[in-house]
Amino acid sequence: MKKNTIYLILFAITLNFSFGQNLKDKNILVVWGGWDGHQPELFAKHIEKWLISENVNYKIHNGVDAYSDYEELIKYDLIIQSITMGQINELELNNLLKAVKNGVGFSGAHGGIADSFRNNPSYQFMVGGQWVSHPGGKVKFIVNILNDELTVGIMDFELFSEQWYVHFDPNIDIIATTTFDGKYFPEIDGVVMPIAWKKLYGKGKVFCLTIGHNPNEFTNNENAWKLLTRGLKWATR
Repeated sequence: MKKNTIYLILFAITLNFSFGQNLKDKNILVVWGGWDGHQPELFAKHIEKWLISENVNYKIHNGVDAYSDYEELIKYDLIIQSITMGQINELELNNLLKAVKNGVGFSGAHGGIADSFRNNPSYQFMVGGQWVSHPGGKVKFIVNILNDELTVGIMDFELFSEQWYVHFDPNIDIIATTTFDGKYFPEIDGVVMPIAWKKLYGKGKVFCLTIGHNPNEFTNNENAWKLLTRGLKWATR
């Protein structure tokens, strides 16, 4: 076998692995709600179209009462959440944490995952990061892609959106970053901040992406959409 052929086969294998598993017949729950400013219902609709194309079994639920029954939650392979701020009671939170710890994947974007349930640090511990600021509001910034199995073929890209400053767990596996220029806070000039990461919580896999202030950022930017959907696939049990 020629050397070039071997390289092509290895590259194809790498690409296939980076795209994640086949989701056909997987069970996925999409939960949306919270602050309307992040258009969680629109995000859920974008995700629904993708789920249909992936031939999964899915359910879309408006509200955190989706987490009220642990025996129902544990049946899912992935939970995709889009709830900014909002409130969650002790039973719902404990069921969610227990389900993820026992193997259900958990994913989302922007405030739908990394600014949910501000009064619940145990939730933030599971996610691995929490929004604290977006200096300047909407600004132009670059998303820098790091080498990872999920990022093969994804290029750095520019967005005009909220560039998030987060407090994050040093245990996360960062796959994309952004660098602040100090225009609004000179003391953070040059600070490199994670934009996308993956982590484990017990047996569950968690994927978080902090872009997506407007859900159309994903449909209008091929690289952003690839980053999101590959992360969702990776997190699926």
